[in-house]
Amino acid sequence: MLTALEIVLGVDNIIFISILVARLPPAQRDQARRLGLGFAMFSRLALLFSLSWVMGLTAELFNVAGQSISGRDLVLLLGGLFLLYKASHEIFVEVEAREQGGPPTTDSVALAKAGKKMMWGIIGQIAVIDIVFSLDSVITAVGMVDEIGVMVAAVICAVGVMMIAAKPIGDFVDRHPSVKVLALAFLVMVGTALTAEAFDVHMPKGYLYAAMAFSLGVEALNIRARNKRLLAKSADQSLAA
Repeated sequence: MLTALEIVLGVDNIIFISILVARLPPAQRDQARRLGLGFAMFSRLALLFSLSWVMGLTAELFNVAGQSISGRDLVLLLGGLFLLYKASHEIFVEVEAREQGGPPTTDSVALAKAGKKMMWGIIGQIAVIDIVFSLDSVITAVGMVDEIGVMVAAVICAVGVMMIAAKPIGDFVDRHPSVKVLALAFLVMVGTALTAEAFDVHMPKGYLYAAMAFSLGVEALNIRARNKRLLAKSADQSLAA
């Protein structure tokens, strides 16, 4: 049960990694995925082995206008705001600024340096958001299981499944720009939920996943309809020829 829960909680992590990795050259994407998910597993295991510190994060640090603020609330707030900014920025790039930018350089050395710099920048962003997702995941695990060995096994199994699923999900999102925008909108919802959670406004993730599943179902119908139109158009052109 804990492994299944860890996989479900890792869905938003996979989407975030897939969208960021899609900006890299194809040769670097697999490495970036592995490093990103490796950071995710390291973050979860590190937090599991410092359970006393993690549970201490739920203690009140200070009070603002009658609202108790803990270390966990601060992490969720900063992570939620970062996710809101990043997802909104990616939506803008995808929808409005896709064609902007100067002419690409033809210098292979410069391209290699730029690609490496971009990869480590993306890995850094993945590492930041991994900490936020890991904190939520570990606190959930502590509430379900008492034995550290069970938690570690569940985390390793879940990350293994995520590593297998990350490439097909990333390739599918990359082939369908409308699905990418939908996934970014989902990350905006997750960022909003994290920010609300920081102020003790609980938004069950089941509602978020249900909304995303419905939207994906509608988009799947749209993709099928587009494919059928393209096939019909190709058939008409063949007959005309």
